[in-house]
Amino acid sequence: MTAKKPANKSGIAKAWGGVFTEATDKRMELFSESISYDYRLYKEDIAGSIAHARMLSDVGLVTAKEFGQIQKNLKEIEKEIEAGNFEYTTEKEDIHMHIEAELIRRLGDVGRKLHTARSRNDQISTDTRLWVRGAIDRLCVLLRDLQKAFVGRCDRDLDVIIPGYTHTQRAQPVLAPHYWLSYCEKFERDLQRLLDCRKRVNVLSLGAAACAGTSLPIDRAKTAEYLGFEKVGRNSLDISGDRDFVIEFAFDLAQIAIHLSGWAEEWIWWSTCEFNFIKLPQAFCTGSSIMPQKVNPDTLELIRGKTARVVGNLQSLLVLMKGLPQAYNRDMQEDKEPIFDSFDTVSASLELAAPLAARAELNREAIASRIDAGYLDATSLMEYLIRAGVPQRSAHGIVGHLVRAAMTRGIRLSEIPLDEMRRYAPQIDADVYDYLDADGAVRAMKSYGSTAPAEVKKQIRRWKKQLGE
Repeated sequence: MTAKKPANKSGIAKAWGGVFTEATDKRMELFSESISYDYRLYKEDIAGSIAHARMLSDVGLVTAKEFGQIQKNLKEIEKEIEAGNFEYTTEKEDIHMHIEAELIRRLGDVGRKLHTARSRNDQISTDTRLWVRGAIDRLCVLLRDLQKAFVGRCDRDLDVIIPGYTHTQRAQPVLAPHYWLSYCEKFERDLQRLLDCRKRVNVLSLGAAACAGTSLPIDRAKTAEYLGFEKVGRNSLDISGDRDFVIEFAFDLAQIAIHLSGWAEEWIWWSTCEFNFIKLPQAFCTGSSIMPQKVNPDTLELIRGKTARVVGNLQSLLVLMKGLPQAYNRDMQEDKEPIFDSFDTVSASLELAAPLAARAELNREAIASRIDAGYLDATSLMEYLIRAGVPQRSAHGIVGHLVRAAMTRGIRLSEIPLDEMRRYAPQIDADVYDYLDADGAVRAMKSYGSTAPAEVKKQIRRWKKQLGE
């Protein structure tokens, strides 16, 4: 839903205005309003208000009839907002006052009872927790979709060996599915971090009121039950000003963005003529206004670029909360835009990443034509010598000399004659060639979690089972 631009009307009474003798300066109203962005909390605000009203009815602070009226009208207000028929004004400041003011307009004194035993301090905390909880659930689905995209291509790419890189230099050969699953592992950590964060998000704030709680006989456990919160905040002073969960969520979003950015960076390289490893689907590329031949990896570049704003939003939130005194401070109004923006940015990136990852095609011939460049099998040869009894440091030096000899002549290690190899290390036998070149080096692997074909197949099966594929 797109919010209407808040109108700037005069003569609207403030919910907090009883003690004031001077009208709010219009400049202050425009400076302090948050309805232009916190309108998107309307569902959470209404859900929290209905749960609060139900609890008030349970404890006798409103009647069952009054609760029915409140619930019915809040649902109607929700429908109006969803239909785009709800008017926003800066004088009402935020989504909470908009909804409450409309309820009072409809129900009079019955509507005025809704705010019994709560403050906007615990109300906004509750709304934000509900929104973050829903955002986490949405992100978990998107992360699973991306993992499924990577796992879904593993079987078709099982025979492809690609160079693994460290320090941006060719290092060792790996199976393409081993690479795909490496990103599944990263995104699994992201997902687990979100689920762990959700535990600290899923704590009820309502009932903390302004900062000291309330003398009224409320039942916070009931409210928590109605809203699906697992715990009730224990300290009213702490929970009214707690935004740890927002910062933690912002960090989780930043980490997802960083993982996406690293993947985007690699595939941008891979799609160049110099690498020619991968062909990106044109549906996720754009062209040049001056160079007709260009197919630019703009989706990947934007995923990489938008990571900056997500990391920046985390920084903003950390600085926002630095040094704030205990309980609620108006500064905390500034937590909404960064977290909304980070969520929107990361979720949009994930929505694009999954189909792009699924549809991109490896340039098998180009990869195979250069897979043995760079002496990717050097480590395999060193470990062959270790198995033959040569100490690791000695084996490392021997293979270094062999690589230098091969480089001088422009040949591969597998092209060095056996008798020449034996001059460097008499332990070398004819079976050494089984461990050379990219294919031999991959087949030589044995350790759990390695790129050994048998290990990779096990991991593919495990991931399919985990993802329900």
